[in-house]
Amino acid sequence: MKNAGAIWLVVNSASGSNTDPELESLEECCAKAGFSIERVICFPDEDLPTGADLDAASIPMVAVFTGDGTINALVTGLYGWEGSVLVLPGGTMNLLYHRLHGDRTIAEVLDAVINGQAKKLRPGVVRSQGGDALAGLLMGPATAWNEVREAMRDANIKAMADGVAEAVETSLSAPMVRCSDPPLGRPQGYPLLMFTPYDSGIEVAAYHAETPRDYLGQGLALLKQNFREGPHDNLGQYAAVTAGSMDGGPIDMLVDGEPRSGAADEELRLVECGVDLMATEFND
Repeated sequence: MKNAGAIWLVVNSASGSNTDPELESLEECCAKAGFSIERVICFPDEDLPTGADLDAASIPMVAVFTGDGTINALVTGLYGWEGSVLVLPGGTMNLLYHRLHGDRTIAEVLDAVINGQAKKLRPGVVRSQGGDALAGLLMGPATAWNEVREAMRDANIKAMADGVAEAVETSLSAPMVRCSDPPLGRPQGYPLLMFTPYDSGIEVAAYHAETPRDYLGQGLALLKQNFREGPHDNLGQYAAVTAGSMDGGPIDMLVDGEPRSGAADEELRLVECGVDLMATEFND
C-alpha cells in the first residue's frame, strides 16, 4: 500500500522552469514536505498518465511542474478521475498556479497540501470548440505572434525573423474579432480578445492598436506572455460569450497558450473543471 504522500510527477523539458537544478530543488522540497515521488513522467517523450494508470498504481494525486499548455493537456485528460491534481509553477507565467495558490512558494504549497490545509476545488474554466481553457483563451489575428514565441524557445533565428514579419502583417491585415452575443466593445472589432475564467464568470478584455508600432508592442507583450500590457478595454464578466471573426471565417485561438482553430463564431461558456485541483487560495 502506498504511503499518504505518494505522488507521480509530470515534467516537460521545454517548459520555462524545467532545468535540472530546478527539478532537483523541487524533488528536495517534495521530500522535505513528506511527499514520495514514485514516478517522474517526462512529457512529451512519455505519454501523460490516465486515470486508469494512476488507479492501477494506487496513486491518489499527480503533481505537474510544467507550463500551462501541458497542465491543460494533463488536467483535461483526467476529467472524470476521482483523484486530484497538484499544479506547481514549472512554466513562464504559471497563470493557473497563481490562480490556485496566489503568491505562495512551492514549499509553502507542498506543506499546506501534506498537512491537510489545502482544498480540492473544481474551478470555472472557459469551454470552447477548441477545448477548455483553465488559465485563459486568446482569440484574434494577434495570436500569430505565438509562432515567433515558439521559434524563440527553439532558438531558431531565421524562423523568428520570418515570424515577426508575418505576425506584423497578419496583425495589420487579417480580419478583426468581436463579441457578438452580447455585443461588446468596438463595432469594428479588435486584433486580440482575452477570456479569463473566474468562478464568478468569464472576464473579457479587448486589446487594440492603432499603428504598426502599437502592433509590434503588443506582439512583444505576447512573446513575454504579459498579455495585460498595452491599451485595452475591460468589457466585463459573463457566464457565456459568443465571439468570432468580422469576415465570418475561422479564427485563430490560443487555449492556455496552445494554438487551436476556432469556428467563425465561438460560443464560450463557463463550466466546472472536470477533475479536482488542489488549491491553497480560495478567493477566486
